[in-house]
Amino acid sequence: MYITIIWLPLLGSLISGFGGRWLGRYGASIFSTTCVISSFILSLLIFYEVGFCGITCQFSLLPWINAEVLLVRWGFLFDSVTAVMLVVITSISSLVHLYSISYMETDPHCPRFMAYLEVFTFFMLVLVTADNILQMFLGWEGVGLASYLLINFWFTRLAANQSAIKALVVNRVGDFGLGLAIFTIFYTFSSVEYLTIFSVTPFFQDYYFSFLQFKINSITVIGLLLFIGALGKSAQLGLHTWLPDAMEGPTPVSALIHAATMVTAGVFLIVRFSPLMEYSIFVLQILVIFGALTAFFAAMVGVFQNDLKRVIAYSTCSQLGYMVFACGLSCYNVSMFHLTNHAFFKALLFLSAGSVIHAVSDEQDMRRMGSLKKFLPLTYSVMLIGSLALAGFPFLAGFYSKDFIIEIAQALTNSNLNIAFSGLACWLGSLAVFFTAFYSFRLLYLTFINNCNMNRVNVNTTYESNLLILIPLIFLALGSVFVGYFCKDFFIGFGTDFWKVSIFNLPVHSNQIEAEYLQTKIKWLPFFLSVLGIILASFLNISSYRWYKKVKTVSFFAFLINKKWYWDSLYNKFLIRPVLNFGYSVSFKNLDRGFIEIVGPYGLIKIIPSWAGTLKHIQTGQITHYLFFTILGLCFFLIILFFPLTNYAIISLPFVLYIVLLFFI
Repeated sequence: MYITIIWLPLLGSLISGFGGRWLGRYGASIFSTTCVISSFILSLLIFYEVGFCGITCQFSLLPWINAEVLLVRWGFLFDSVTAVMLVVITSISSLVHLYSISYMETDPHCPRFMAYLEVFTFFMLVLVTADNILQMFLGWEGVGLASYLLINFWFTRLAANQSAIKALVVNRVGDFGLGLAIFTIFYTFSSVEYLTIFSVTPFFQDYYFSFLQFKINSITVIGLLLFIGALGKSAQLGLHTWLPDAMEGPTPVSALIHAATMVTAGVFLIVRFSPLMEYSIFVLQILVIFGALTAFFAAMVGVFQNDLKRVIAYSTCSQLGYMVFACGLSCYNVSMFHLTNHAFFKALLFLSAGSVIHAVSDEQDMRRMGSLKKFLPLTYSVMLIGSLALAGFPFLAGFYSKDFIIEIAQALTNSNLNIAFSGLACWLGSLAVFFTAFYSFRLLYLTFINNCNMNRVNVNTTYESNLLILIPLIFLALGSVFVGYFCKDFFIGFGTDFWKVSIFNLPVHSNQIEAEYLQTKIKWLPFFLSVLGIILASFLNISSYRWYKKVKTVSFFAFLINKKWYWDSLYNKFLIRPVLNFGYSVSFKNLDRGFIEIVGPYGLIKIIPSWAGTLKHIQTGQITHYLFFTILGLCFFLIILFFPLTNYAIISLPFVLYIVLLFFI
């Protein structure tokens, strides 16, 4: 059962990809969907066995690398964190596969698309089930490859090519950090297996690396390198630029990869290495700072986006910030709880957006929509549920996890505990709540409620999607309503032993109890900010909002935020262009076409004929000349053979060269 859940998507991808011509569009789609649904059913059994029965399963299959100290096996670890990730991955993937059967039915390359989806699912399962960091890195790189293939699925579009390359290159920065982390872990612990590393981590608290007369704590270095890996994959501030551009791929890709599963791989990495992160206060502070800034920045930028999918993409980036700074506050279980809830309502939002785009002839600009609730009532209903869950409306999924993260930050800010930057996380997270509610309802107003801005042709062809698209939306809507309520006590309740040893907290970092003693009015702060954002969005969309265009300060900030704080422009100006100029002006023109070509092929073409022209003068036809050169060469050989490189030899060598040159002259 444990291995079957992994190889079923691989089997489905191979048969759907290579046998799609014979299976046909629907045959390949049905077979691949069946494989993923079977994996989902098995993941539920594993979740019951691991989560409810308290059994942790770890086993090794075959040796992979055996090089003296480095011994790596194909091993798998099924603990509570893995069981939760398996349910999330396979459930969302099953619904996306079912959704794609209808959404991609007009595409001639549908079997290839389904094969790519299953390749991604397979590598994601390898990532979360590995029992060593090297095997996890294999899955990590595999999902990056699958992401490139899926974003670039419509490879004839220039925007898709550029977005796929950008995602691949930006993620290489994070992958480089994770690769260095793997080398550092092996250098420190002489092992890459999780259980070995975590069991001996406390003994390496005072272990330091010496670099340029500086001593750096080894656990801090490893934690920072792991965070760089998570920075790229989970699109945190600085390496976030690839995520909004990745929306050029098909909408099911956005739902599966860039909302629910792949972008959460960085959060999973941090949670998995919680036994190591806990011993570095500096790394935890970095997590808090970057997570809080990402949550605030992405929520603010999402307010001024007009592309339907990009708004939801920046929302994903913001919610990932909440998960990361929850890990920085040592609340890894709360981060996993929010990861689980977020997977359902964010996949719901993306698939609902796909239903809208499918209905309005592939239009994605919200300003060219409006009044769609009359044509798409069910899509409007489920998207309203997803937006309310995202905004943290009471008793929906986001309310139980996101609000609890903010409560923990508030409690640590008001308490006497010396938790650095918890106040920053509290205020930036609270402001992000306001912006999240604002752009969520701005999206609803522009898309479904405001006056229609579509042309007559699109209005006459707008209709509700079929059941294969609506059924996944209904299931995700139910998950967005009930998952948070049913899993709250199980995941983050007091006295729960669900996580067991898969998540580690030092006693001094157990911060959740503080949130229960907050005043009620402070606990209601996120709700009031959400309501304020909803009211402001409603006011600006119902009434005339020409008045604020005259305010120069508002216009300036709107322009600045609409340009995404010029992150892409700064990267292009200070990083991309200097590298390209160096590559063209120095590397290409001077080295490739200059030095290498002169020394290499073009130089040999000129040098060899000139040498031949010089040597042919030696062929005089007189035997005395030939005897002279033979004796001269023999003398030169004997000098090198019998005389070491002393002063006499150094003096004799120029003498011999002088005779040779004199002869030629």
